[in-house]
Amino acid sequence: MIHFRSLMVPLFVVMGQSISGFAAEPAGLPPILHPKDNLPTDDKISLGKQLYFDGRLSADNKVSCASCHDPAKGFSNGESFATGVEGKKGGRSSPTVINAAFQKFQFWDGRAKSLEDQALGPIQNPIEMNLTLDAVVAKLNLIDGYKSQFQKVFGTDVTSDGIAKAIAAYERTIVSGNAPYDRFKAGDQAALSEPAQRGMALFFNKANCVACHAGPNFTDNGFHNIGLPGGDEGRFAISKSVGDRGAFKTPTLREIAKTGPYMHDGSLKTFEEVISHYIKGGTPNPQLDEELFPLKLTANEVADLVTFLKEGLSSPDYPAHTAPELPK
Repeated sequence: MIHFRSLMVPLFVVMGQSISGFAAEPAGLPPILHPKDNLPTDDKISLGKQLYFDGRLSADNKVSCASCHDPAKGFSNGESFATGVEGKKGGRSSPTVINAAFQKFQFWDGRAKSLEDQALGPIQNPIEMNLTLDAVVAKLNLIDGYKSQFQKVFGTDVTSDGIAKAIAAYERTIVSGNAPYDRFKAGDQAALSEPAQRGMALFFNKANCVACHAGPNFTDNGFHNIGLPGGDEGRFAISKSVGDRGAFKTPTLREIAKTGPYMHDGSLKTFEEVISHYIKGGTPNPQLDEELFPLKLTANEVADLVTFLKEGLSSPDYPAHTAPELPK
């Protein structure tokens, strides 16, 4: 199995409080960690939310963060690939932003180690938002509403560092916990139906899902080659380690019913297709993860496992954020 080293970054914990109306830690999740140089405030989160939904951060004024990470589509885009300026298609699906606050790495290949590092990448990508940082800073500084907010939050005009910090602060409010699974584990035996309980038992035992989807966020924060065909080298392009060839970040399974299609290439459209892939043990290749092997699940067991994923990990407190009024 591929392992990772924990990030040695000084962090500050905001616990037991509400910021901009968002609970800091929904039931079942650990404390939210914030970098010491980017502690959250109401004004910063509000600014970040505006930036997140604003297409003016792109060259054609149409593509925003929310275009590929849409609250109505599980903070993904409901398609196999991301779509950027002029309808250009990327080569990977849009990973959900839900609970990205708890991820050790960002992007499918983990090339960013924080939400701040991640935020500026799509802006500069020529097939996503296609603006240089100098260009987006100059553009936003012409908008009085942004300029005044940056002065209030950061004490400066618009800067790329401020853009990254504000977006990251907002994204740390996009969290999902308090699912039926959490309430069941806390003692509410009625929180999960009997099929979902059977599916949960399969998840943690016979189906071996927990080998990678472990912990409160249902991810080990690692990278795995799960035997998908195609030439995308995944984590290898970043680490240059042969063992990482074809390996991609383990996504959270929180709100998984809303974030299809699945996998880094969006190649599997349904839970049943995903489970079928794992039943086969993936496509053999030299870097196939050692935790993958053929499974023997009956049709009824597959149905129960699907029920657990849909019912057990979907929260009634889903962060159904809506676009704010944008500054002028």
